[in-house]
Amino acid sequence: MAIGERIRFIRNLRGMTQKWLGQAVGFPPKTADVRMAQYESGSRTPKEDLVKAIANVLEVSPLALQIPDIDSDLGFIHTLFAIEDIHGIRAEKQGDEVHLIFDGSKRTMNESIFTMLSAWAEQSEKLRCGKISKEQYDHWRYTFPEEDTTQRWAKVPSQGLSDLLVEAFKDQQKGK
Repeated sequence: MAIGERIRFIRNLRGMTQKWLGQAVGFPPKTADVRMAQYESGSRTPKEDLVKAIANVLEVSPLALQIPDIDSDLGFIHTLFAIEDIHGIRAEKQGDEVHLIFDGSKRTMNESIFTMLSAWAEQSEKLRCGKISKEQYDHWRYTFPEEDTTQRWAKVPSQGLSDLLVEAFKDQQKGK
């Protein structure tokens, strides 16, 4: 989720209008809503000091607004928080383990994503049980979905090929 979408999401969560948030960070009342709309739509990107000011007013960390760097610990955890917002995952602790739960019955979970996660879980289980090697597992992950055998992923022909096939079908129908 881009920074503008995160700002809008959290602003709406807080029940604030664009105008109110814009004024709270220091924009003049005449342009406050327009400026916030520009940031939320992505037509403008807020500078670091503005991100901090918006985060302060929204009472969140600036990391909650920025596009996270998944190579850092804080960026990774904020990525998971964003995934929670978008797809409805949750974290649960079971003994010494923490599990991320992707509930397929939740309306926020896109069925396609749940299907892909299920395919991943199946391959991961095969690795744990010794049915496939680490190399086979890695090959599956790094070529996904091209060589995934757990699901059927449709490949859509190019528009040119599609047009050619339609024309050939029409020609064939005229010949009958």
